[in-house]
Amino acid sequence: MQLNVKLPAFEGPLALLLHLINKNKVDIYDIPIAEITDQYLAYIADMEEVDLDLMSDFLLMAATLLDIKARMLLPEPEPDEDEEEEDPRAELVARLIEYRRYKLLSGELRDIAVGSEQLVFRPECLPKEVAEYKPPVDLDSLLVGVDLLKLKQIFEDVLKQHAEREEQKKKGVGRITHEVIPIETGIRSVRRAVRRAKRQSFRKLFKGKKTRDEVIVTFLAVLELLKEGDLRLTQDEDGDDLILEVNDHDGKNKVDD
Repeated sequence: MQLNVKLPAFEGPLALLLHLINKNKVDIYDIPIAEITDQYLAYIADMEEVDLDLMSDFLLMAATLLDIKARMLLPEPEPDEDEEEEDPRAELVARLIEYRRYKLLSGELRDIAVGSEQLVFRPECLPKEVAEYKPPVDLDSLLVGVDLLKLKQIFEDVLKQHAEREEQKKKGVGRITHEVIPIETGIRSVRRAVRRAKRQSFRKLFKGKKTRDEVIVTFLAVLELLKEGDLRLTQDEDGDDLILEVNDHDGKNKVDD
């Protein structure tokens, strides 16, 4: 019997399959693959103005359903005594169950969020997680007028200089050792340097760094402090360097230890 199915838009092929299973009131562990496949193909045949990436997901699922349908129509070989018969639908069923679980959990979290919007806490009763919440830093405001290509260029220049020094060391007598430097150590070092200099040159920040590892950790520490909003980056007057400064939050110097 031919079925004409008209369905609303779905976020993905698994959402559509779950809708068809619920609509036909069938057991998810025993999907009538022929009927569901026909209805699924009827839906995607009517899809219009769909993003190509999303359409590829629907078409991939269609191919999977057709493959399962073909395997179920083939004569079943006699299984060995010690070998259990494998259901071609098993993998698809597992994916559907996992997807349904995530959908239910996301619905519960959404309900909790909606309910929380209707609650007002007295300051002394605020949950610890709420009291310690910090709004995300607006990175665009911290990097106004900064040429990020200059940031990349300076870092590459510093790495090149260190590479040349390492080559000179290799020509002499001695042994090059590898040192593991925690990112926390780099962050503390950058904080101290910016606090002392007030306006710290990005180029000069790497002076005195003896190894490539120190340079990389220092660079990562700068990025982390910028991301957290502890520092801000500005272009110097000549345009050949960048300047690191303390980002003053509500009159408090966040980079102070």
